[in-house]
Amino acid sequence: FSVNGKVADKAGMKVAESDVIEVEIPPPAPAVPEAEDIPLAVVFEDDDLLVVDKAPGMVVHPAPGHVSGTLVNALLHHCPDLAGIGGVARPGIVHRLDQDTSGLIVVAKTEAAMAGLAKAFASHVNVEKTYLAIVHGRPRLAAGRIENLIGRHPVDRKRMAIVEKNGKLAVTNWQIAPGTGRLPSVTPVVCRIETGRTHQIRVHMASLGCPVIGDR
Repeated sequence: FSVNGKVADKAGMKVAESDVIEVEIPPPAPAVPEAEDIPLAVVFEDDDLLVVDKAPGMVVHPAPGHVSGTLVNALLHHCPDLAGIGGVARPGIVHRLDQDTSGLIVVAKTEAAMAGLAKAFASHVNVEKTYLAIVHGRPRLAAGRIENLIGRHPVDRKRMAIVEKNGKLAVTNWQIAPGTGRLPSVTPVVCRIETGRTHQIRVHMASLGCPVIGDR
């Protein structure tokens, strides 16, 4: 919006009674995701499941600022019958990866598969999540386990952080990738997570003094 013809770049700016305030309302986003012909790297598929290798930069499902071009839009084109499985907004989605994270995502193609996968991911029974992170520097130890609470940063609410209260349990088992020699300034680290908190690996690697490369 603008004040007296100038874009207001501060939410806390003071206005006067005589100021002219103009607001431009963006067009409404579609309530139901639309199918889009976006290439997918399909690793496995049968009547119940679909496993895709999500590319970095792709958002998993529509959200504010990302109403199209998401994995869900691509899935609806690949599997038209997916619509409505597990919900209208996120059909087939059982788990997620950050936009900049690449890797395998399991998609449910039936309600039965959705129920079974959701239960498995929630209980962590027969489900193991392994990530490879490239971090700055080198951890002091070759391996370790991090267990603490993660929640919203007390000052910067857009960030996640280790907190003493009002957080959720987060557990990461990590080790320097086997066979990795000493690189100049970076280290590949294998992370096996027992929980799936938002930005868990980013927060835990930063707590070691070795933040993930490219993590803004």
